Amino acid sequence: MNQYLYIILAYILVLLGFNIVRSIKVKKHEEFMVAGRSLSIHVVVFTLICTWIGSGTFIAGAEYAYCAGFSSLWMPAGAWIGIICIYFLAGKVRTFGQYTIGDILEVRYGKFARLFGAVALIIAFTTIVSYQFRAGGYILNVVTDGQISVALGQMLSAFFVISFTALAGMMAVAYTDLPNGIIILSACVLATPFVVVAAGGVSQAAQVLPEGHFHLFSEDFGAHPALKAGGYFLATMALLMGVQSMYQKFYSTKTPKDAKQAVALWTVGTVVVETVVVVIAVFAASKFWEQGKDPASMVLLAARYMVPAPIGILLLAAACAVVISTGMNYLFSPSTNVIRDIYQRFIKSDAKDRQLVLFQKIVIVFLGLCAFAMIFIPTVLNKPISVLRYSYFAYTMYGVAITPSLVAALAWKRATKAGGLASILSGAFLAVVLELIVPLVWPQVLREGDPWGIPSIYPSLLVSIGTLVIVSLCTKPPEKEVLIKLFPEKQS
Repeated sequence: MNQYLYIILAYILVLLGFNIVRSIKVKKHEEFMVAGRSLSIHVVVFTLICTWIGSGTFIAGAEYAYCAGFSSLWMPAGAWIGIICIYFLAGKVRTFGQYTIGDILEVRYGKFARLFGAVALIIAFTTIVSYQFRAGGYILNVVTDGQISVALGQMLSAFFVISFTALAGMMAVAYTDLPNGIIILSACVLATPFVVVAAGGVSQAAQVLPEGHFHLFSEDFGAHPALKAGGYFLATMALLMGVQSMYQKFYSTKTPKDAKQAVALWTVGTVVVETVVVVIAVFAASKFWEQGKDPASMVLLAARYMVPAPIGILLLAAACAVVISTGMNYLFSPSTNVIRDIYQRFIKSDAKDRQLVLFQKIVIVFLGLCAFAMIFIPTVLNKPISVLRYSYFAYTMYGVAITPSLVAALAWKRATKAGGLASILSGAFLAVVLELIVPLVWPQVLREGDPWGIPSIYPSLLVSIGTLVIVSLCTKPPEKEVLIKLFPEKQS
């Protein structure tokens, strides 16, 4: 093996020890779910960065940058707009002070909205966790020069992510994210100039890469490049505006003011990291363009071969950090839905703290194994695996099923129970049909990977928002007793 592997393994073991200590201190279920609502601003900022900056950025983003160049920035740009929108909702979410987005959905739309929303979230988030494991496999494969296979690497990644999350819940997630976030931010900024120089600068990259890599919309997007770019933009924005992992961090802050300040700082950190990751991936692509390297591994190859060893180790540690942190966040989040939105709501409402903590740990392990199966089975069958495609499905599924009804619950008093339910069900149904059923049953209609050349986010989001608005306007407005829970300052 080599120094890269030893240092990264040492870092992971330190995190493991830290989480074991934290797990001993967790006694109450509220501590497990929302860290006792005690997180400071600086902890929340870095845990928000780590929640969002995952293998979707380092691996899927790199794959996208390899294929489309700088126009791949359309994908993270959707998140930047989404964060700005979230800023105006963060304080209200913290004031509401519950545990999951299901709490919000039930207040506005009833218990079945909570249930259906939980199911959509579990599907989307388990998919996101699955490609974190794949990313971990890529990292260990590159770090060891192929001595650890991608298959074995993703198995080890699954073990660490599941173990860390099950140990101490939100306490482990948030406080593990603090050092991880610092490493991610510093490593990306420090590595960028070295990668640009190692690639020969802008002029050399322009000679090697296709001309479209420097256009606003790359020709590699297919027959409708603006439509494709907009699809990724919308999918990312829709996911971020409704993603439960972020809302749980707002619930975990000390005050509503802290939640809003954390979002403002999170915006800056996210824009910086996602921009420099694309820069690193594009210039790494120019370096390895004719060598047949995996597009998804561009950032990892840059860390291994294009920067000085100390910075390379730091960047690879950052890649490990995003896999661990994002995997933990998106594995922990659906487990709270199983406990809060299904078990406590429909099965055993009077369960004790010790029972809830133990059962949630079991759920974490089960969902983690499901996520691993999603990536392990196609690996064994030698099926092609695109982290970018996995992420796009997860973003679309969540963004159209949850986000419209969730944002309306917080911002539109006219949204009704029937409208919210219709939005959740119609959005989820159409996303599944277009992303899973059509490619299997009618593959001949696919154009550049999309049914009839139209990214599924467009019709799915249109149907979800359309049913929400139309059904709400056609049904009786909600009672004041319902609205006052989320609009207390506007009620008499």
